[in-house]
Amino acid sequence: MSLGYLLRRILTFFVVMWAATTLIFFLPKLAPGRDPIQERMAMLNATGSVSSADISEMVAAYQKNFGLDQPLYLQYIRYLGNMATLDFNYSLAQYPAKVIDLIAVSLPWTVGLLTMTTLISFTLGSLLGGILAWPRAPGWLKYLLPPLVTFSAVPYYLLGIIFMHVFAYTLKIFPLGGGSSVGVMPSYTVEYALDIAKHAVLPAMSIVTAAVGFWTLAMRGMTVTTMGEDYMILAEAKGLPATRIFFWYALRNALLPQTTALALSLGTLVSGALLVEIIFRFPGMGTLLYRSVSTFDYFAIYGVVFIVIVGICFATLIIDLLYPVLDPRIRYHRA
Repeated sequence: MSLGYLLRRILTFFVVMWAATTLIFFLPKLAPGRDPIQERMAMLNATGSVSSADISEMVAAYQKNFGLDQPLYLQYIRYLGNMATLDFNYSLAQYPAKVIDLIAVSLPWTVGLLTMTTLISFTLGSLLGGILAWPRAPGWLKYLLPPLVTFSAVPYYLLGIIFMHVFAYTLKIFPLGGGSSVGVMPSYTVEYALDIAKHAVLPAMSIVTAAVGFWTLAMRGMTVTTMGEDYMILAEAKGLPATRIFFWYALRNALLPQTTALALSLGTLVSGALLVEIIFRFPGMGTLLYRSVSTFDYFAIYGVVFIVIVGICFATLIIDLLYPVLDPRIRYHRA
């Protein structure tokens, strides 16, 4: 891998980051009819914490404190500086809580859920898709194809609603939602870990069920394409074992475009997972983003979306740099 290519990829990473962060800065500003500070004051007034006479004075104080009384271009410059230093300011809806503290609580839940579901669905789907395309595969496997096609077309959140109704509401096998049982104190114990796992089963099942179908169909198509390649015919002519041909020739060569699809679909996967978190009230980034959008909390929206964008861009960069490991024929330099 050449240094020039690495520098170009890193530069592209930062350009995409800048474009995305700029977009998420202006979109909430363009939404009409919503003022998070006015809504915050109205809520405090309803609870008796602030009198009606003091609202105007407190609105001005809030705007000055958060820099919302400045021109838009100054707000944008300040915003870029805050994003660069991960200083997302205070939450407007949950003041005086800082956005970075809210993210620190929610992020591990989302990372754990996404990591587990992505590894399971990608590995299982790729292996199953390769086997379905293999001529010597067991005949009964072909009956898995229709349900896999069906599940791959169903959105994550819709599967989540179905699973919640069947397994939580009707059969009462799993909890309806949440990250842990009410009254259970967080601790580094096996009981607490099992309780979290029980609450994560339905959200994870919703994502994995749909994603496995997608990766299976994609891998099946890629493997069928590799079956007619010259190196496959040569391997069979040499009399190599069928398992070696499958794993080292068919599956390995089909994994490269499959990995490309993984990098391209990370955004869809993350957005679908965030919707699933909202449905199951899973205490991750999706639920935090939903609450922030509901209360029009500028700074919380900025922080959550920025972290999600950084994660997607960084994962895409890592996958791109791993290509030579999957296929030694790939070299990132000019011939």
